[in-house]
Amino acid sequence: MSKETFDRTRFNKSANKPFEEVLEAQLSRRKILKGGLGLSAMTAFGAFGLTGCSASNVSAPLASQPSRSSAILNFDSVAGSLTDAVVVPNGYTAQVLVPWGTPLNSNPQPWKQDGSNSAFDQENSLGMHHDGMHFFPLSTDGNDGLLVINHEYIDQKALHPNGPTFDEGQRTSVDEVRKEINAHGVSVVRVKLENNTWIMVDNDPLNRRYTGATVMDISGPIAHTSLVSTKFSADGSQARGTLNNCGNGYTPWGTYLTCEENWPGYFINSGKQNDAEERIGIASDKTRYGWDTLAGDAQERLDEFTRFNTTLTANSHLDDYRNEANGHGYIVEIDPYTAHSRAKKRTALGRFRHEGCTFGKLTEGQPVVFYSGHDSRFEYLYKFVSEEKWNPADSNPVNRLTTGDKYMDKGTLYVAKFNDDNSGEWLPLTLDSRTVDGFTLGSTFKTLEEIIINTAGAADLLGATPMDRPEWCAVDPITGTAYLTLTNNNKRKEGDSANPRIDNKFGHVIRWDEGAVPTQFEWDIFLFGAPENASAATNRSGLTDLNQLASPDGLAFDPRGILWIQTDNGASEITNYTNDQMLAVVPSTLVDENGNSEVINASNQTQLKRFFVGPNGCEVTGFTMSPDLKSMFINIQHPANWPSSQDATLITTGKVRPRAATVVIRKTDGGEIAV
Repeated sequence: MSKETFDRTRFNKSANKPFEEVLEAQLSRRKILKGGLGLSAMTAFGAFGLTGCSASNVSAPLASQPSRSSAILNFDSVAGSLTDAVVVPNGYTAQVLVPWGTPLNSNPQPWKQDGSNSAFDQENSLGMHHDGMHFFPLSTDGNDGLLVINHEYIDQKALHPNGPTFDEGQRTSVDEVRKEINAHGVSVVRVKLENNTWIMVDNDPLNRRYTGATVMDISGPIAHTSLVSTKFSADGSQARGTLNNCGNGYTPWGTYLTCEENWPGYFINSGKQNDAEERIGIASDKTRYGWDTLAGDAQERLDEFTRFNTTLTANSHLDDYRNEANGHGYIVEIDPYTAHSRAKKRTALGRFRHEGCTFGKLTEGQPVVFYSGHDSRFEYLYKFVSEEKWNPADSNPVNRLTTGDKYMDKGTLYVAKFNDDNSGEWLPLTLDSRTVDGFTLGSTFKTLEEIIINTAGAADLLGATPMDRPEWCAVDPITGTAYLTLTNNNKRKEGDSANPRIDNKFGHVIRWDEGAVPTQFEWDIFLFGAPENASAATNRSGLTDLNQLASPDGLAFDPRGILWIQTDNGASEITNYTNDQMLAVVPSTLVDENGNSEVINASNQTQLKRFFVGPNGCEVTGFTMSPDLKSMFINIQHPANWPSSQDATLITTGKVRPRAATVVIRKTDGGEIAV
């Protein structure tokens, strides 16, 4: 999520029961269960512990599955910090790597402190505002690999020498706008460990950019339909660019998934909007950066600016860009190992403001599952279940994107409904699905393709549970339990059991296990964000100064079962104490005397430890590790005045042009991180 973000208007006009109401009922039940509902106690509903999607996927009782991690956190929780530097535990170092503007090849000029680099330079350099990322190894020891990094949005003041230039609300510089478009998207960069320091491999053929203008293939149900046909792509096979790439994911077959989040504000329709445009929030007055105002400029190429205006201007969709926005709002798959490969937009996984894309625990012969949240207030959690069954041989395929076609282009998309009794329902987004008013989705939508274009509108009709900004999801590799961050929602006036707090400033982490059939799951709330001195009604997890947090956002498990929680805080009660941070906990080791899985509470909250604090003004986001677990990569987005040194722990003195960057954390003794 960006600090400089869109006005998160509630586009969801449905009367669906909000998560707050569900949660209040659940909390009452929770008291009866001694303050912490263990997921393993839910076996009365079926055998849980795997995040599969069919009855046969749950092949054994929970007791026979691996039950807990062997990892023990071996560091002291660090104190909060309000400095232009990063903080790591004693015995660790932090290094700045590949900041915004780092050239990827020999073509661009080096990054300039005065912001005067050109659009061409930016097209060939690291993008701005690093976010989600993943490490793809190139060597058996994991000390050589590819970092694939999202670039969510831009800071126009930092990007240009004196900010953007306007004349009466109109953009005036073509090169400035091209530079902004090129600062968006994704970077692929080769990095190596040499002499205990990570370096970028200059001019490596795999180094490359996917920008807001890069041509990409449309794949899945929407491809080659009139819904995405435009003046640029008459057959509906291509889209230009990927925008607002926030959360990420990766696949079992070795590809990267980048997620298009707050993309609607880049487009404008000043005429009559259709239901899908209104529901998702296409702008009607002005766009975020004003790129569309350069439409018709003498230097414009292939309608590069005109395309951001989706207002009907011609008699046919083949002569204007009314469908341009329909090519955005998807999970985008990239093969990092293949130079010049074309990215693919996987439309079967739905079209909304995607925040992350995480696959569930794999079982041979069963479908592959992906989870993704819609990051806005009162929006939904989704899962996609592949039609194709998982074949372990596909973990190392000859053609990765063709394997993506196999698992990501056909399947069923579901939306979540949370019930008061800790049960949940996955509601299929299909034409024959029953709506809350007793009809079917087929009564409103003619085709599955139309459902996908207006995924959120279809979910409204089914009675899905409006959540408090669903963000990143992570799946425990030990138990298969899925976790989801709900960052905050200060507009919530009524609660439910899954979103219990009114005016939810601090956010929470929810988790669930899949049931015996694809439409069932069981859930509880693992962690409530809060300041340490808040009332018990707010600080429901008993947090102290050593782990108090707000606005959980980034979320990831490492292979040992350690859960890493990153924050993008906006609550003064926490920001007055510390900058954004990252904490660690091992959920599978939190059990009561009966062996039931516990939530974070006053008796075990010391197991939740603060590992990292970022510099002033930043968001801590993105997470990945080298295969030997000795190097951790995280991103610092939109810092206020950082960095001035390759040593990320040094306090910046004086004013610098801020640069998002990746930070690499290592132990001074060369051992595994955190243990």
